[in-house]
Amino acid sequence: MNKYALVTGASKGIGLSISIELAKLGYHLMLVARSEVELKAIAEQLEREYKIIALYYCADLSDSNAVLEVASWCKSHTASLAILVNNAGYGLWGNFEQLLLADQLNMLQLNINAVIALTHHLLPVLKMQQQSYILNISSTAAYQAVPTLAIYAASKSFILSFSRALRFELKDSTVAVSCLCPGPTETGFASRAGMDALTALAEKFNTPPKVVAEAALKGMFNKKAEIVPGFINKVSAIGPTLLPKSLIEAISARLFSH
Repeated sequence: MNKYALVTGASKGIGLSISIELAKLGYHLMLVARSEVELKAIAEQLEREYKIIALYYCADLSDSNAVLEVASWCKSHTASLAILVNNAGYGLWGNFEQLLLADQLNMLQLNINAVIALTHHLLPVLKMQQQSYILNISSTAAYQAVPTLAIYAASKSFILSFSRALRFELKDSTVAVSCLCPGPTETGFASRAGMDALTALAEKFNTPPKVVAEAALKGMFNKKAEIVPGFINKVSAIGPTLLPKSLIEAISARLFSH
């Protein structure tokens, strides 16, 4: 196989697990994350274990200039990009008015703008392949408004809606678009979001990232529109369509309250 997959946020969590699973399948990798030390170690390990090529690029995709740099780097190294995994992202926990505006806008730049820009830049390359895939990482938070995670949940709703619309636009092309909507996963999300007080609660429902990655790739290769790993997460995704929104918001507010 001489196909490449580009994975953002590849140094840990779901992104790392997806990278490992793709390497097992024989895909060459293009890994993007902020930590050069971690990326270098991961790339070297994957090359040794799976006999694939693992390139890496250190970039903070919350910087709009970095997105163009990554796209240019990718195009300059291969014309055989077959998979784009838009995984990089994070959340901030707290009431909207109490969180710094600059921090929230930075989160939106990474969670939304970077996904849009990287997809737009690399779509022409993906369309050159006989079959290619885009896997966007959203969250079960996309299915309802979540007080104290207002901007994060809204950003993930955007990614889900964008993915479905793009999927329809590309239905007659060689590019299949899927959206992964995982629930709580062992990724350090709660700590990054400032939710240390809820870490114990999250751990009760956490799914190992390897399990999420396996479900993600199975769904992606089967060209599923939405991939929600785990029975409880599927129920939480369906619930908001059956119950009053005000009730769902009240439950979410209680669950994620300080």
